Amino acid sequence: MNAGSSTLKLRLLGPGDEVIADRSFDAPRGELDAGELESALRGIGEVDAVGHRIVHGGQRFHEAVRVDDEVVLALRELSDLAPLHQPKSLAALDAVTRELPAAPAVACFDTAFHAGLPAAAATYALPAQWRERWSLRRYGFHGLSHSYAARRAAELLERRDVRVVTCHLGAGASLAAVRKGRSVDTTMGFTPLEGLVMATRSGSVDPGLVLWLLEHHALGEAELAYALEHSSGLRGLAGTPDMREVLRRRDAGEHAAALAFDVYIHRLRAGIASMAAALDGLDALVFTGGVGERSAPVREEACSGLGFLGVKLDQAANAAVAGDAEVTAPEAAVRVLVVEAREDIEIADQVRRVLGNVADRR
Repeated sequence: MNAGSSTLKLRLLGPGDEVIADRSFDAPRGELDAGELESALRGIGEVDAVGHRIVHGGQRFHEAVRVDDEVVLALRELSDLAPLHQPKSLAALDAVTRELPAAPAVACFDTAFHAGLPAAAATYALPAQWRERWSLRRYGFHGLSHSYAARRAAELLERRDVRVVTCHLGAGASLAAVRKGRSVDTTMGFTPLEGLVMATRSGSVDPGLVLWLLEHHALGEAELAYALEHSSGLRGLAGTPDMREVLRRRDAGEHAAALAFDVYIHRLRAGIASMAAALDGLDALVFTGGVGERSAPVREEACSGLGFLGVKLDQAANAAVAGDAEVTAPEAAVRVLVVEAREDIEIADQVRRVLGNVADRR
């Protein structure tokens, strides 16, 4: 079960990770049709265990865990830190538990992959009393996707020591700097609002700007939160959250769409360079997620400003991507890959480890 910011994906995998059943539902703004989900579950076939993507694990959950009442209560307390995702994930958890009460459930956390970030990357320059009292730190997100993409890149390149920047570009968007399979930096922080420009989320803005709006224009907290989560990003710049539509309008000469694309790419390039700096260099750049996998113009424009890092695309290969592919120009020093987002495989692997460990202890 994968509850994203705009969709809910249900996929049944076999013992070798073969896809037996696949369902996807629109679920905008954290809304979930539980009846539709329950209907799909009734027709999906035999299920041994369920893995749930949970966006925020807070300070407590640094690895996947079997779900019980105590875990559910702890997850509900974190909902305000990931309002587009956490409530929907918990609604899916409730619906699946009602329909499949005998199947053990495992919570798999997007934050867990980044739990070991170096202190320099995880720490905000805030008063110590605040950081300690409210657990204020950079948590990072999309960890299931970044973990799989980095591991898959290492497999494709036949290297274990590879320094990879993974670009998860979808409705939500983030980057991770991964060395030898471990996250050493990422663009999202305390919440999934920090970092890149996204479909409807602003990404990083000056905190002074937010304070100014609150103080001088009497915007309420709820109004401001809604705007930053739902009315900003590509939607705020171009009037649409869909990158395909942004590109269509840009190509038709629309100024707002051209600006939206340029802002998106500017932040993306800067973020990639920042992640490369955290790695002391770069061996591979990986694009994944809906936009990362399907938008050749985004990949082309992002890479065109990164020649100083040794990045260069093969334009013909970039235009012809299907599935996992390499799009590196022959003379480039850095390998550029497109990897299909397979959070389901990462989740299944964690479920097997958790339930195997439980069985071993018995």
